[in-house]
Amino acid sequence: MARMTAIEAAVEVLKREGVDIAFGVPGAAINPMYAAMKKLGGIDHVLARHVEGASHMAEGYTRTSQGNIGVCIGTSGPAGTDMITGLYSASADSIPILCITGQAPRARLHKEDFQAVDIETIAKPVTKWATTVLEPAQVPRAFQQAFHLMRSGRPGPILIDLPIDVQLTEIEFDIDSYEPLDAYKPTASRAQVEKAITMLNDANNPVIVSGGGVINAGASALLQQFAEITGIPVIPTLMGWGSIPDNHELMAGMVGLQTAHRYGNATLLGSDFVLGIGNRWANRHTGSVDVYTEGRKFVHIDIEPTQIGRVFCPDLGIVSDAKAALELLVEVAREWKQASKLKDRSDWAGECQHRKSTMLRKTHFDEVPMKPMRVYEEMNKAFDEDTCYVSTIGLSQIAAAQFLHVYKPRHWINCGQAGPLGWTIPAALGVRAADPDRPIVAISGDYDFQFMIEELAVGAQFNLPYIHVVVNNSYLGLIRQAQRQFDIDYCVQLAFDNQNAPELEGYGVDHVAVVEGLGCKAIRVRDPDQVGNAFAQAKELMAKHKVPVVVEIMLERVTNISMGVEINGVNEFEPLAEGSADAPTAITFNQ
Repeated sequence: MARMTAIEAAVEVLKREGVDIAFGVPGAAINPMYAAMKKLGGIDHVLARHVEGASHMAEGYTRTSQGNIGVCIGTSGPAGTDMITGLYSASADSIPILCITGQAPRARLHKEDFQAVDIETIAKPVTKWATTVLEPAQVPRAFQQAFHLMRSGRPGPILIDLPIDVQLTEIEFDIDSYEPLDAYKPTASRAQVEKAITMLNDANNPVIVSGGGVINAGASALLQQFAEITGIPVIPTLMGWGSIPDNHELMAGMVGLQTAHRYGNATLLGSDFVLGIGNRWANRHTGSVDVYTEGRKFVHIDIEPTQIGRVFCPDLGIVSDAKAALELLVEVAREWKQASKLKDRSDWAGECQHRKSTMLRKTHFDEVPMKPMRVYEEMNKAFDEDTCYVSTIGLSQIAAAQFLHVYKPRHWINCGQAGPLGWTIPAALGVRAADPDRPIVAISGDYDFQFMIEELAVGAQFNLPYIHVVVNNSYLGLIRQAQRQFDIDYCVQLAFDNQNAPELEGYGVDHVAVVEGLGCKAIRVRDPDQVGNAFAQAKELMAKHKVPVVVEIMLERVTNISMGVEINGVNEFEPLAEGSADAPTAITFNQ
């Protein structure tokens, strides 16, 4: 039997489980792992500038392609605590990532050793499993269990903590006979699916709500097939955006208090039946449960049993992997259609298309400084259907969801529930590391951009190019808008007179200078008619220099973006579109 150190066995397991890249920051307590990776080869490494950044890079990597699992590595103590935000973000959105931390020697764990912290206990609430491995012989099996758990049931993150003496101990381990464990996924029964389709068929105005679980399961094509067979409109959630193309005639718009379309909310409110697949009824989607559920029946399909009934009790709950459920839904729906048992939904779908063509928000504003709506109009013109957008939180994300278009699964990479500021840059770098070819455009407000701006140096060092659109109003815009209900504008202004950059005229941080100082390229735009040219220039710079290119767009300081506290009470602060000239890049089917 082969003898090797426990950490060498762990690296061998990682490779057998499909890992070929890791994101991290080395340190004394995890150096044995770096020594093993160098000795054994097969795993590339991207050096982050902050361990939280490494965890978000791992998230971006996982979210990019079906089957990916991002890995981030850090030393003991603060490295693990830095990863907690990434673990929370991944846990909230059902994203599997593996965080590996070094730890003080076992004999020092109870002695308040330097940079020793009980990271297992700290991480447990935001992971599927967190463990400090105390027996060297258990190390490879802990990694095997980690991948088994990450792939089984509802996906999620795991943290493995390794004392340095455990890493360095020699063990017997035969990697040649190693096999990954089969994942467990619950599957809907035919009887359950037939019941769901019977309820759906009895409804007059049904809709399908497609959640992030559909994308996680690789079931977007099946979702579209089911919608087309039944003729039922689809409402993707923010995490499910891209599971049906925005220009599909059955894509009815997104629903919610913020990241939603006027026509999507109107269609949901006009429905009498909702089939939710792989979603969790997030509060930004539903608003109050009373308004969301009034007058309609619900079937909820989710891989996690404890999600059924968590927010409200559905009329029928089915515990199933989204792909397994949709395979049966497609099968039964085809049988029913061939037997002429399915209702004709063309009138209802036509109503939804009409709303989609007429209930539009205005985007074509010519003001200088710019209104944010115009930025997204120009983005729709400049970037094609293959573009992958990356964003996290703020008015920039909310407006992006209201005005941009997404056509493919995993082409809206978004931190949906946790929404940590600073997520966007490292996540975009993780997406690029996972896919060297797809067009990537990240979207940030100025505050999100400043949170982890140092990670741009990673893109410069490792040649991870993408375009980053920064909409700069020199405000914590979303919080400023939320403060309206308190009649304050307090502690949310980022503006100041920058003595080193008077040309900014009070907008504060010179992002162009900082970006260039980190080895990347940057363009600043003030005129709406120059935004398209800036995007074209950014594409050229990115192709030439192979680094992130930032396009900073100077916005008017205060713009209120459409939102409300109920889906039937969204406030529209700006004029609505009166014709196609007001919203020239909107997707419409009739006028």
